[in-house]
Amino acid sequence: MNENEIKKQIAHFAMQFVQDGMTIGLGTGTTSAEFIKCLAEHTFSITCVATSIASEKLALSLGLQCVPLEAVQHIDITFDGADQVDTKKRLIKGAGGALLREKILAAASDQLIVLVDKRKCVNLLGKIKLPVEILPFGNHFTIAHLQKLGYTGALRKRADGSLYVTDNHNFIYDIDLQDERTHPEEDEKKITSVTGVVDTGFFFNLASKIIIGDEQKITVVE
Repeated sequence: MNENEIKKQIAHFAMQFVQDGMTIGLGTGTTSAEFIKCLAEHTFSITCVATSIASEKLALSLGLQCVPLEAVQHIDITFDGADQVDTKKRLIKGAGGALLREKILAAASDQLIVLVDKRKCVNLLGKIKLPVEILPFGNHFTIAHLQKLGYTGALRKRADGSLYVTDNHNFIYDIDLQDERTHPEEDEKKITSVTGVVDTGFFFNLASKIIIGDEQKITVVE
């Protein structure tokens, strides 16, 4: 079973948590895309709110009702993927470039259900890139301050070499976390203390359930 097939199985498994009348948050990324496709195959009467323009376009193209966040009073569940999950349900997200909107929807939701391949599960967060959304204005000063704190990295670029710009018209600075982080909350405080930083890809105390899939089985961690 390849990685894409595992993502499809996780998406189908997640359908058991969806009920008629719900307002559902749609994450961003390849796993979330599989969830959106799976959701569109069912006959639920639901309202969707997307974390990115790409996810919204996909949902609308498949016939799902998708509205702006400002049009709803609450979100029952947001379903989203993650780049890394540790044993305390702490996450690193943002490889898909939508970390800020994903965090806003997660915080606005009654539940955040995270859909991941088992290979994304680790004992401690780290040894990957941590996306940080920063303002374009004065970004070189923001980056210089981050580097003085020891957070080296690079501005994200597209395949054509141009700078990646988020749906919020900001840049993403990918910090290279070269080692595991015993206390990532301390890193979060240091990084967000820098003027010009909008938010980080650290997600703490937000995940309600983690649905983990591999070639053998699907496990739910609560």
